[in-house]
Amino acid sequence: MLTRSTLRARTDTGTYLRATCLLYYSLQALVSNAQNSLNLGSETLEKDQRIAKSLDSSIRLKYRVSLKELVTSAPVYGSITDGSSSGLSLMFKRWASKKTAGSTKNGRDSKPKNLGVKKFGGERVIPGNIIVRQRGTRFHPGNYVGIGKDHTLYALKEGCVKFETHKLSGRKWVHVEPKGGHALHPVYATTASGELKTAT
Repeated sequence: MLTRSTLRARTDTGTYLRATCLLYYSLQALVSNAQNSLNLGSETLEKDQRIAKSLDSSIRLKYRVSLKELVTSAPVYGSITDGSSSGLSLMFKRWASKKTAGSTKNGRDSKPKNLGVKKFGGERVIPGNIIVRQRGTRFHPGNYVGIGKDHTLYALKEGCVKFETHKLSGRKWVHVEPKGGHALHPVYATTASGELKTAT
């Protein structure tokens, strides 16, 4: 016979309460069938009724559950069948014991951009040296300074770096003062040496 002590030993608390509830309903059905068809003695009936009442009171106090909650379509871990001919079987539900792994929204990083001034005022530069790496034109290219497609300022001639701020607009300019002094471009040099034509 399946008893409460064996149920308690085999299962955890939640499953024990469900199994006790199912046992109670099964015993009630057995008692009513025994009264109708088997014609049992009064002592056996009173004993079964006492067991059913004690189970009823413990179930009402500990765990209120409906018959719909007991009969579910969840996967079954195992079953216990008592030795009687009635074929009473109890099913125990097994809950997941492993936590699922969480996902993260971070975990990404970008390469450093290394922005800023690379050659400060008064430093010597040669052609191609990067003076400023920037996003946008915080510094504008001045004399002998080129600008790249990512707004990088670089030296076009050997010389010293000079930073200048415009008094009215506040715009910052970067110049390179050439080592051999300022020299006019060949196009302008020919114009300067020849006579300037004026409109008459």
